Amino acid sequence: MLEKMGSLTNNSTRIEGSDAPEDEISRSASDDTLNGDEHNEREQVESASIALPAHVAGSGTLDRLIDTARGYAEASTAENTNKAYAADWKHFTRWCRLKGTDPLPPSPEMVGLYMADLAASTGKTPALSVSTIERRLSGLSWNYSQRGFTLDRKDRHIATFLAGIKRKHARPPVQKEAILPEDIQAMVATLPYDLRGLRDRAILLIGYAGGLRRSEIVSLDVHKDDTPDSGGWVEIMEQGALLTLNAKTGWREVEVGRGSSDQTCPVNALEKWLHFAKIDFGPVFVRTSRDGKRALETRLSDKHVARLIKATVLKSGVRSDLPEAKRLAMFSGHSLRAGLASSAEVDERYVQKQLGHASAEMTRRYQRRRDRFRVNLTKAAGL
Repeated sequence: MLEKMGSLTNNSTRIEGSDAPEDEISRSASDDTLNGDEHNEREQVESASIALPAHVAGSGTLDRLIDTARGYAEASTAENTNKAYAADWKHFTRWCRLKGTDPLPPSPEMVGLYMADLAASTGKTPALSVSTIERRLSGLSWNYSQRGFTLDRKDRHIATFLAGIKRKHARPPVQKEAILPEDIQAMVATLPYDLRGLRDRAILLIGYAGGLRRSEIVSLDVHKDDTPDSGGWVEIMEQGALLTLNAKTGWREVEVGRGSSDQTCPVNALEKWLHFAKIDFGPVFVRTSRDGKRALETRLSDKHVARLIKATVLKSGVRSDLPEAKRLAMFSGHSLRAGLASSAEVDERYVQKQLGHASAEMTRRYQRRRDRFRVNLTKAAGL
């Protein structure tokens, strides 16, 4: 079922704050994944940007340090960001070839024309959103900097074009539907109690109660430093579970308390999964064998979380008043975070801390049901 849902998933390759879908990001590019040529190109860029000065003689020790430095440079941006930036450069260089020009050195005039082309629909190709065009511009700036050039985003040929595009085409960001308490309860009720069902139940409940991104869910390890690709670890206590996450904004701790019912308690669901899957080291959420009786060592992809949400939304009948295609488009991994933000009846600052937001304004974007007129400044002003 989940594999079938994968083809219907509207996943996002995004930077935080952007909800642009993959087909919009790619536009005329075939996809946003790195092929062999793009991997080689990225390696060449890193090799050129991190090297010994010409006057320094190489040695085994220095060569190893260079390799280490390149590894740190690659880790400076998230994997999805790296893929998106590589796709941005590939698309721009192909556009330049079609226009009979060269992408190097950077030309603000050509970048401005490129942005104007992205903002205009041509034939069956729709115009890109403003947020996606800005993301493309960030990708070009990053790629130019890695090649030793600077793209001046304040140049009038770029800044003026972008301001005009924003004024003419800007629209409110598309927000995914929040999963409410009754929704998440109905969703987990559709899952069986075999090994795969125990795992998926723990994923949904921990993701919901922790207000986690889907990448944060699947990056968890049982202990600190269990695996090189760990994004955090879990510590189960009497009162709940403490998640230590290496998030986008740095390290943070997320407290997931025990629930009032064993059926919907995220900590209880996590304990059951770890116990029956016999996991005491490495990734918390892993794949299972075809018969669903054994836990494997391979860490789950974050796309599994998106497919799981969509599959259980359909199966549980959440928003069954709408056509299936619209229901699939309404819910995604961010629906878990929006659900917690919208449903937790506590002071806003606690929700902000749980979600790891730098500002209260960002938290409010996730609160789909907040009482907007709790403070009435009109009456307070005497009117």
